[in-house]
Amino acid sequence: MTLQEAIDARHSVRAYQDTAIAEETRAALDEFADSCNAEGKLHIFIRYDDPAGFDSKLAQYGSFRNVKNYIVLAGKKDEDFDFRCGYYGEKIVLYAQQLGLNTCWTALTFNKKMVQELIPEGESLCMVIALGYGETQGVDRKSKNAEDVVASKGEMPDWFRKGVEAALKAPTAINQQKFAFGMKDGEPAVKVKGFGVHTKVDLGIVAYHFEVGSDRKVAAIL
Repeated sequence: MTLQEAIDARHSVRAYQDTAIAEETRAALDEFADSCNAEGKLHIFIRYDDPAGFDSKLAQYGSFRNVKNYIVLAGKKDEDFDFRCGYYGEKIVLYAQQLGLNTCWTALTFNKKMVQELIPEGESLCMVIALGYGETQGVDRKSKNAEDVVASKGEMPDWFRKGVEAALKAPTAINQQKFAFGMKDGEPAVKVKGFGVHTKVDLGIVAYHFEVGSDRKVAAIL
């Protein structure tokens, strides 16, 4: 499965099978997370066989069921911390999809008190991503059109449109899609458009999707 195929196939999944993640898959995920940490200067780690992370009323309210594995996005907080968590978190999400796993981003519907205790002093918790073999593969959600998230009008180059279309398949908080793409100094760029929750995390997620779709590096305007 290519990264573009992973983007097309990946949907948010909240209910999981009672199936343990194989040791070789865990090793591959951990190694990939380590490489993301080294590149992104983060402390992302994966908890396996730990249902306590989603043992909360909020998780039940959010319809999460049988979540026993999850990705913790953490690190030292600075100006672009949220963006980096989104960018590298989504890299791991798409890699997990390539390995046959399912995921769901969440900022609130997990046992935050318990997960917070796992974070070393001096670091901050950003978000958590549920992980495992889904009961289903999830469903498509409503999305904006490419023209709705491009700052300038007119014909888009093919590579740019492919990047935007990949970005529109990215998960964003409550499906708000509060972002806009354009050009800055001759290079593609993305910025927050309007107001919303966790928009800088979303910006990191959509930036990575754009790069996969366009094969061009995108700058973030934070």
